[in-house]
Amino acid sequence: MKLNKKYWMVILLLVATMSILLAQQKARNKQTPPHFLINGEINLPSGTIYLKGFHNKIFFNIDSTQIINGHFKFKGSVKNPDLFGLSTDRNETFNPYYIFIENTPIKVLIDTANHHPIKIYGSASNDLFESFKAARRGYKIDSLITAQPQSPVAAYILYRNYANDLSVNQLEKNLALFDPSLADLSYIKELKEILAIKKQVDVGQKAIDFSALTPDGKLLKLSQFYGNYLLLDFWASWCGPCRRENPNLVRIYNKFKSKGFNIFAVSLDQKRENWIEAISKDNLTWTHVSDLKFWNSEPARLYAVRNIPSNVLIDPHGNIVARNLRGEELEKKLDEVFK
Repeated sequence: MKLNKKYWMVILLLVATMSILLAQQKARNKQTPPHFLINGEINLPSGTIYLKGFHNKIFFNIDSTQIINGHFKFKGSVKNPDLFGLSTDRNETFNPYYIFIENTPIKVLIDTANHHPIKIYGSASNDLFESFKAARRGYKIDSLITAQPQSPVAAYILYRNYANDLSVNQLEKNLALFDPSLADLSYIKELKEILAIKKQVDVGQKAIDFSALTPDGKLLKLSQFYGNYLLLDFWASWCGPCRRENPNLVRIYNKFKSKGFNIFAVSLDQKRENWIEAISKDNLTWTHVSDLKFWNSEPARLYAVRNIPSNVLIDPHGNIVARNLRGEELEKKLDEVFK
């Protein structure tokens, strides 16, 4: 049976229409990349809630939205699952609510009367993060990375919780466990930078010299204090563990200062008045300096300091002989060197 010309025209028109519709669908798919949608509930009728980015242990505002009848929304896209923070405009003094965001629908429940924990549903990355927090004391970081070699959460945990205290060899081995697909992840890049710096300031290396200002504005160099055993101590007035460790430092300093022991303390404070008040209150009678740049502190960067309290013991010739000795460990080491 022969098809007439009109019939062929209808078929061609249908084919052309389908082609156009398929092309439009592909274009829409390209124009709509994967994204996250946060639907939040909070026990506040109104106000502003902020979405915060995270870099170098510092949160900063990247978006905000209004709370309407206890509800709020954020929409966006992330290249990789990553840590963010949520906070309100109520001048809270605590850290933001932590949330790992990935490109999925996410539900968030916040009870402002009970800051921790926030309830988060729909983010597998956040579920992994919460499992780490719940079992933190029993966690072995190498086991976590081996089980989750492609996880940005594992990279964050290594960066945030372990990079400071792991040795050069330990950090290098843990980094090698990650899948190459994470090579461009910010945490992996920063961990590699930390590793390179740690190699320069490892035990047996020369201490890196730097200058910083005292509370009264005098510029001092670390190397001015070489010639005796010197503890380069990193701390801050806002750091609870630092303040709890200070009585030990005072006792050890008083025990060994007559033998030539000294302390050169670098504060990661931001506010000069808080720094000075803590020095006085804790009776810290040794030398103090700071650039008041918080985690952007240049001396802290030079020594790959990622957690405080942290310290470096330097011998009279400017060589690093130990790192992160506290309490009895520090006292035992000083007993050895001052025999």
